[in-house]
Amino acid sequence: MHTKTMEGLIGARTNMEMLNTPFRVFKEARRKGDTAMMERAMGYMGEFHEDAYEYKAEADEGMKKDAEETRKIAEKQREEAIQKRKEEREELEKQLEENREEKRDADTVTISEEGKVLLKEREAATDTETEGMDTDVAASPKPKMDLEPVIYTSTGEVEAAEPESKVSVSV
Repeated sequence: MHTKTMEGLIGARTNMEMLNTPFRVFKEARRKGDTAMMERAMGYMGEFHEDAYEYKAEADEGMKKDAEETRKIAEKQREEAIQKRKEEREELEKQLEENREEKRDADTVTISEEGKVLLKEREAATDTETEGMDTDVAASPKPKMDLEPVIYTSTGEVEAAEPESKVSVSV
């Protein structure tokens, strides 16, 4: 809070509270019929009232300065955040470019001639099996049923699968 704001608020409050004393004196003088005392009390009340408004104006001025300082701080923080985002974006772009360059230098896979021949044979076999079928059915891969289940031991050796035993339960 700005100094002027605090000073203005405290001064205005104090003067408004001090108005109570001359007002009480004014009421008492009116009851007694003492016009001179009433005029003096009214004079004091006017002074305190004017002082209260002066302090109010000072508080308003301090609040304007507070708002201006707050706005400047907020704008500075906003600019810093924008600058930080730009730096982060530039760093991210550098990392992406480095990743692209690393991918260019990555290993490539080549298929041997034997592999290409096997692929063509498999495609030809698939084409002959799917003639006369719907395109949706032909496009779906066929599961291999010719492989027998295999069990591996903890040493990694293959064991023959046990034949399935039939279980019957009679009640």
